[in-house]
Amino acid sequence: MSNEYKKVEDKEKDQFNQLCVMEGTLFPEGGVDEFHKFFEEQLDVRVKFENQVKTLPDMEDGEPVPETGDRNDLFFYVHDDDIGKFSVQRLSFGIKWWEDVLLNGNGKLYDEDVLKAYPATWE
Repeated sequence: MSNEYKKVEDKEKDQFNQLCVMEGTLFPEGGVDEFHKFFEEQLDVRVKFENQVKTLPDMEDGEPVPETGDRNDLFFYVHDDDIGKFSVQRLSFGIKWWEDVLLNGNGKLYDEDVLKAYPATWE
């Protein structure tokens, strides 16, 4: 990879800053390309897939609640220039900003590795 290409790649990555969570969604069989294509075709936004994460179980009195947890959540970034048009469209797909997930208490559903990897932006 040439240094010139790497600079373009790094610059593009800097344009994806808003982390989003799509809860309870399986990763598409077609992989990252299919994931990106879905958002481009359905919502006319550019996204960059980040990770898929399994949730922890709910806790009650210090004990895991049976049949909770293990939900598959997809983490991805939306392009900075597309945030405005994406902000309302995302709601019909149940997509949340990462900050909203954390502020509304759902951060407790993720293990410490996930919380360390994606710290709150206000810290």
